[in-house]
Amino acid sequence: MTTTKHVLKQWQNVPFTSVEIQDNFWRPRLEVIKKTTVRTCLDQCEATGRISNFSKAAGLLEGEYEGMYYNDSDVYKVIEGAAYTLMLERDPELESELDAIIDKIRAAQEPDGYLSTYFTMKAPEQKWTDMEKHEMYNGGHLMEAAVAYYEATGKRVLLDVACRLADHYDSLFGPGKRHWAEGHEEIELALVKLYQATKQERYWKLALWLLEERGKGHGKGEIWDKPEWGPAYCQDDVPVRDIEKVTGHAVRAMYLFAGMADVVRVSGDHAYVEALQRVWSHTVERNMYVTGGIGPSVHNEGFTHDYDLPNESAYCETCAAIAMAFWNHRMNLLFGDAKYADIVEMELYNGALSGISLSGDRFFYVNPLASKGDHHRVEWFHTSCCPTNLVRFLPSIGQYVYTGTHDGIVINQYIGSRADLKTGTGKKITVKQKTNYPWDGKIELTVEPEESESDISIQLRLPGWCKGYRLSIGGELVFALPENGYLELRRNWKSGEVILLELDMPVEVVRTRAEVEADRGRIALRRGPIVYCMEQQDNSHLSYDGFAISASRGVYVKHFPELLGGLTTLTVSGEQPNEPPYTFIPYYAWDNRDPGFMQVWIVEADNNQLYDF
Repeated sequence: MTTTKHVLKQWQNVPFTSVEIQDNFWRPRLEVIKKTTVRTCLDQCEATGRISNFSKAAGLLEGEYEGMYYNDSDVYKVIEGAAYTLMLERDPELESELDAIIDKIRAAQEPDGYLSTYFTMKAPEQKWTDMEKHEMYNGGHLMEAAVAYYEATGKRVLLDVACRLADHYDSLFGPGKRHWAEGHEEIELALVKLYQATKQERYWKLALWLLEERGKGHGKGEIWDKPEWGPAYCQDDVPVRDIEKVTGHAVRAMYLFAGMADVVRVSGDHAYVEALQRVWSHTVERNMYVTGGIGPSVHNEGFTHDYDLPNESAYCETCAAIAMAFWNHRMNLLFGDAKYADIVEMELYNGALSGISLSGDRFFYVNPLASKGDHHRVEWFHTSCCPTNLVRFLPSIGQYVYTGTHDGIVINQYIGSRADLKTGTGKKITVKQKTNYPWDGKIELTVEPEESESDISIQLRLPGWCKGYRLSIGGELVFALPENGYLELRRNWKSGEVILLELDMPVEVVRTRAEVEADRGRIALRRGPIVYCMEQQDNSHLSYDGFAISASRGVYVKHFPELLGGLTTLTVSGEQPNEPPYTFIPYYAWDNRDPGFMQVWIVEADNNQLYDF
């Protein structure tokens, strides 16, 4: 890789184990994940043969392989998510169950380190012949699960399995060995994570080699043989450093970009930086929904052409929203710009959170922005990547709240919590965050440096949606203007000092760019980070898309602690005389009651102008 000069922040990731979530919004959801979602996913993996496939591959159980060739990955993702819940609170019974599953995984690993139960049982002669068949994708999720379980329990069994598998890959692929362009990216970021846990540099170097293989004509298999797909489907059409546009399958693209960002961080080489910045702009500015959803098309589970953002047929896979958060978190660490943390926030409260029911046991694979009433969450899918991705994403949200810098800390997400943090120079500080976010823009931060009168920089993200704010320390107003989206406070902090940030949170009328044909003449409502929708349950007097609202009408804002887990609604007056008002609820909460229509984008009454958002 060649070196280009760029100014990178290289902020430090804060492990979520250093952050105790005490938030009124998130803490109940984490409890649901721990008590319901982990159990649901484990039971489904057992019922569908995903777990027993390992026993069969190991010769411990008779029977045929069950399911798709990527089913191993679901088991790994559930283990990873369960490990995160164990980090938050140890559970001996759950840990014992996971240990038993891990023993089956270890038993299924072949002597040379190879591990993919589909190929072991069903097609051993076809190993490494079709780059679409998720062999390394499965392995990447194993590595992530192994690192998580080791960090949660200190047990090395699964980590040793992952290392043997990575060593097997390294023995087959690399400079002077076989070519490989994995059809579903994920292995790249996983190898970096394995390197960070083991300090074995050959792992991140293999990730770099795999990235460099792409776009050079090495791809072979189903993807490359399908004219309607082709190499762009899996981002194998151009070398990664030459990427300018987001193409193909949305989840694969986001995992690729996350892996590229990881390699920049660990290698110190900037060769991918310009490509990452280009493709970020292209994704966010031309191919992202107001909810943070990406990938409009069911045909490729991904991208089509710029500004193609239909509502009712929107695909917006839950996994894509989660992967978008993964990538943008890494971009924030690299560049220190709040715009990336803004996207993480957008996914947390909209694009990803909509994928799971309030009860924690039903899921969306597809997240449209409009429905006539026939789209609903279900208990499980034949391809069930989304439930198992949610179960590992949501318990780890603590890692997105804070970041460390060379001489300070950054507050990226406003979530009630207590965090023990450390600057790059080794100074320690505890931060206690108290807030009723996302319903209220008041955030109270109490700082407790280990050493009194400690000089530490504290940066507070000013969300991109916020147009007005007030900032005080100890009750005295402080003047600060944002730089790269952050308000920086630098002083010799005393223990117990309180920072108060008050973010204005008016209702915002959103209009799309004129190029987005599906939303011309329509508006959406957003308040703070929350995107709103209308659901038939609250608007039974209306029919799907048979109404309009005026942007000039006042909006009544009210919080209902008992409604759908507690949320703030928006109400506007109807357009017809004596018509009942229209009620909006947060998009993430739709389809948790009786079936009915849902819309995010509403026809605007008396529309005469369009604005960008």
